[in-house]
Amino acid sequence: MNRIHTRLVLGLTLAVLVGCAPKETPPLAMPTPSHPPATPAETNTVTKTDAEWRKLLTPEQYHVLREAGTERAHGKAYEEFKAQGAGTYVCGGCGAELFSSAHKFDSHCGWPSFYDPANAKNVRTREDRSFGGVRVEVLCAKCNGHLGHVFKGEGFATPTDQRYCINGVALKFVPKSAAPRTP
Repeated sequence: MNRIHTRLVLGLTLAVLVGCAPKETPPLAMPTPSHPPATPAETNTVTKTDAEWRKLLTPEQYHVLREAGTERAHGKAYEEFKAQGAGTYVCGGCGAELFSSAHKFDSHCGWPSFYDPANAKNVRTREDRSFGGVRVEVLCAKCNGHLGHVFKGEGFATPTDQRYCINGVALKFVPKSAAPRTP
C-alpha cells in the first residue's frame, strides 16, 4: 500500500507541475495604427453605470460593447454597412469618432472591415486570449466598449495590411454631410 500511495502522490505532483508549466506562445504582433496612441488626458473617458449602459444601448449593442460579444456574421448591420457611402463611423456607445468610410473595404468576412482607424486616439487595442487563442481586441478608448478585433498580415491589398474586423452594431454611421470634423 505504501508503494502505491507514493506512486500516486508522485504522479499527481508531476501532473500539477506539467499543467502549471508556462506554455511557449509566439510573440503577439500588435497592429500599429498610422497615428500616435492617445494619452489618457486626450481621451475624455466616458464612464456610466451598468444600468445607464443598459438604458442607452439595445440588448445586442450592450452584449457586444459591454460584454465583448460578437454579432452574427452577414447580419442586418453588415448589410447596412455595405450600402453606406461616404462618412464617419462613431462608437455606438459614446459617439467617439472611430473609422472613416475612406478606410473601409470588403473582406467578405461578414463584418465591417477597415484597414486603419480614422481617429486613432479614440481606438485602443489589447491582447485577447479568450477561446484558447491569441488575438488583438479593438476597443473604444473613450468608453472602453468592445468593437471587434484587428488582424495583421492576411494579404489584403490595403496600405496597412491590417483588417479591423468590427461589429456593425458597435458603430453608428454619420453621412459625410453631417460628419464631425477631426481636430
